Formats: sequence, C-alpha cells, structure tokens
Amino acid sequence: MNITAFAGIHVLICTGLNLLMGYAGQLSLGHAGFWGLGAYVSGVLTAKFGWPPVFALFASILGTSLVALIVGFPTLRLRGHYLAMATLGVGIIIHIFFVQTDSLTGGPSGLVNVPSFSIGSFRVDTPLKNHYFIWGLTALGLIGAMNLANSRVGRALKAINTSEVAAETMGIKTFQYKLMIFVLSGAYAAVSGTLYVHYLNFTAPETFGFMNSVLLLTMVAVGGIGNFWGPILGAMILTFLPEYLRAYEGVEVLLYGLILAAVMMFMPRGLAPIFSGIPSYVRNLTGMK
Repeated sequence: MNITAFAGIHVLICTGLNLLMGYAGQLSLGHAGFWGLGAYVSGVLTAKFGWPPVFALFASILGTSLVALIVGFPTLRLRGHYLAMATLGVGIIIHIFFVQTDSLTGGPSGLVNVPSFSIGSFRVDTPLKNHYFIWGLTALGLIGAMNLANSRVGRALKAINTSEVAAETMGIKTFQYKLMIFVLSGAYAAVSGTLYVHYLNFTAPETFGFMNSVLLLTMVAVGGIGNFWGPILGAMILTFLPEYLRAYEGVEVLLYGLILAAVMMFMPRGLAPIFSGIPSYVRNLTGMK
C-alpha cells in the first residue's frame, strides 16, 4: 500500500510534467520545486495555522500556480538549454527558501505534525483510505490530461512542440499556450505535493532538491515523452524497481543505472510505444479483426 501510494503521487506529477515536456516541448529541471511548494503550502497552513486540509489544497494549487505564472512569464521566453538552466535555477531558489525559513517550514529538520487529509468528518488516515484517495485524484488528473491532449489546446501544443515558427504562422499564440501549460503543470505538482505531505504527515527540503527533479524527468523519459501512458509506466516502474533491487544489497545502485541506461539506449522512445503495440500484435497473431 505504501509503495502504490507513492506510485500514484509520482504518476500525477509526471502527468503534469509530460504535458509540459511531451506536448509543449518545454524542458523543466526544477519541477520538484513546484512539488515542494504544493507540499509546504498545504502542510504549513494545516500544521501551523489550523486550516482544514480541503481549503489548504485549494490554497496550495492557487499559490503554486501563481508562482509558476510569475516564474514562467520571463523564463518561457527562453528556449533549449537556456530554458533548462533557468528552471534549474528556480528549483534551487525554492529549495533554499525551504531550508532557510526554518521558523515557518522547519528548515533542514523538516515540517512535522501535518494532519492527515480530511473532508469534513471523514479522515483519510489509513493506508487503504490513502490508496483509494490518492489514486482517485490521480485518475481525475489523468482524465483531465487525456481530454486536454485530444482538444484544440492539445493540438496547438503539439504544433508548438514540432515548430514554434510554423505554429505562429498558423495563428497560434505560442507564448500564451506555453505559459498556460506551465501553470497547469505546476497545479498538477501542487496537488501531488499536497497528497505527499498529508500522507506522510511530514516533509523535508531534501525531497524537493535537484536530484528529484532529475528523477521525475527520468520517469517521464523512461515511460515515453509525449505519450499519454508514458508517465504512468515510467512512474510505476521507477517507484517499484528500487524496492525489488533492495535484495541485491551493495550493487542495487549499479543495477538501477544499468537498467535505465539499457532502456534509453535500446528504447529511446520509452516503454509506452512497446506496450501500446501489444494489442495490435496479438490481433495480427490470432487473425482477429
């Protein structure tokens, strides 16, 4: 239950990151910072100010989206590695803020006594309840992402990913679309962070550092960037894989790295295209229409 809960949290944030990277083609190396903002806003409001978790969730979404809007306005005018470096800097600044404001966030020691999520008198305070609650919100996020990808907005984002110049000549306001999807991706991260902090009842700055931004990006890449099923597969596999590799104590990090390297070398489009091709392969094999 614990592992599947974390898998659901990772799937949700990676779905938002996939909308930004896979559909709009905008690379972010500081996404863990937005994840942390969602966690800390909700955690601080409930633990220190006594807010109901439901209100704290909406405050987390609004606060993180506002920061994403402010950050995205200048950074999304950059392209390529310049954009990657800008988002990396934003993530580092947010991480330093979590560490330095110890009177509010608990500093390096972390934020404690965060209550479990509750809706009125109903408390999400058992592993089973958390499992269903986390995956319920994750399912809503996936449905929203699917509808967006198949909408006019999704087609505009794919056009921007292919060529911004060509998209602009067709009348697509590229900057507005990039800014919108950047804010939406931040909102996904905020919900994921809120689920994380209320599930653990604790959070600390190291969870939202640069290495976890890289891990989130790796989850999307392993699953398949730009494929709807990519973040689901990538997040599930890279959440469960370390648990299975614990049996190989001493070489688990080496095995983990070799597996990731093999996937990137031999399946550069990720794992999702392979899985999505299985139904048609079975139909061809059996002669079914």
